Amino acid sequence: MAYLRRQILTAALTANAIRPIPGLRAGIPSFFAGWMTNELAPHLLALTAADTVTHLGPKRRSKAGLALAAASAVGLGHLIRTAGKVKDGVEEALTEGIGVDYVERLDAAPSPAELATNWRSLVNPFKIVTPDIEVLRNIAYTDAGRRGQLDIYRAKDQDLTDAPVLLQVHGGGWTIGDKREQGLPLMTHLAAKGWICVAINYRLAPRNPFPAHIIDVKKAIAWIRENIAAYGGDPDYLAITGGSAGGHLAALAALTPDVKEFQPGFEDADTSVSVAIPHYGVYDFAGATGLKSMILMRDRFLAPRILQKRWKDDPEAFEAASPILQIRPDAPDFFVLHGTNDTLVPVEQARLFVARLREVADNSVVYAELPFAQHAYDIFKSVRAGHVVKAIDRYLHWHWNGYRQGLDVSEVDADVIIDNAEAEAN
Repeated sequence: MAYLRRQILTAALTANAIRPIPGLRAGIPSFFAGWMTNELAPHLLALTAADTVTHLGPKRRSKAGLALAAASAVGLGHLIRTAGKVKDGVEEALTEGIGVDYVERLDAAPSPAELATNWRSLVNPFKIVTPDIEVLRNIAYTDAGRRGQLDIYRAKDQDLTDAPVLLQVHGGGWTIGDKREQGLPLMTHLAAKGWICVAINYRLAPRNPFPAHIIDVKKAIAWIRENIAAYGGDPDYLAITGGSAGGHLAALAALTPDVKEFQPGFEDADTSVSVAIPHYGVYDFAGATGLKSMILMRDRFLAPRILQKRWKDDPEAFEAASPILQIRPDAPDFFVLHGTNDTLVPVEQARLFVARLREVADNSVVYAELPFAQHAYDIFKSVRAGHVVKAIDRYLHWHWNGYRQGLDVSEVDADVIIDNAEAEAN
């Protein structure tokens, strides 16, 4: 009976990962169950196989349990194959967004071995920071105590001068989260390649209602501009990334470099960024997209917990907090990523955000939609996270090399994209 119960649980987890339960309330438990199952599908498949082998004795055999184990194995195999196909999906997104010849601007085209999944590294997916990376902990960038501190990730044995800089903003629904918990696969990967990566804490609701969060992100940008050269970074080149609430804050910071309301006391500081890479972000605080999910989030969560005011009393505050309503022609380059199975922030919001970016912004917009991916797919090492990290690596080095060569990213590759479209039409 114990084996049968375990297989019922595994089958339920697998089914939820493939087809999660939607809805504002059901979406939260559906996320937690589906996220871990999806990203740890190889491990769960191995455990299911081992459990089944030990159960195959003639006196203990449960036909129902074996049937469920077989069904789970098929489902988990499907999840693993789908995660593996992300490699092709993100490459298609890059070529569509910045041109098929973008690799010519890389230091070297990636080899098949470099693009392949490193299965050995996935044995312990939570072992992320490697000995060749040093982490400088708890550097104060504001006077907010622990919530005003940042960590710097950089390579130990490299000559770092004017290195590109990445700012990582953690998620957690604007109410929880810590700089040590998120973005680690990407930061350690880039740090090993000579980047300076900065992960920040920021003040959280409900103690500190919005806009405290975005003010702190902008304070961090200003701190980087003034201080990162001492750590080997280029203060003039800054990429920003984050997931969920961090994706919202990264996008909003990228789109509001001169909004004085978000820079009280440091209005004249340069808080612009060169490029933004938001993951599964929230782009609509105001319900402007008309999506029912966002109106419910606005009224049931954002209003009482984060902004601590009602929409009808101050709609301008919700609109100012909505990246989709702050898009303008001079927006920086964007690489937006979102999973189709996201039950916390439905993918339709990302689609509308990207459509608006492409309509208004002059710079490049890359969009990768990840099949079957749940929220938080990039927190630890997995098949999917590995392909996403490598795609961001290619994108950022394409962007960084263009910056170093003094190229206009949008104009150079817009011609390439137009030529490709005309060639396909003919």
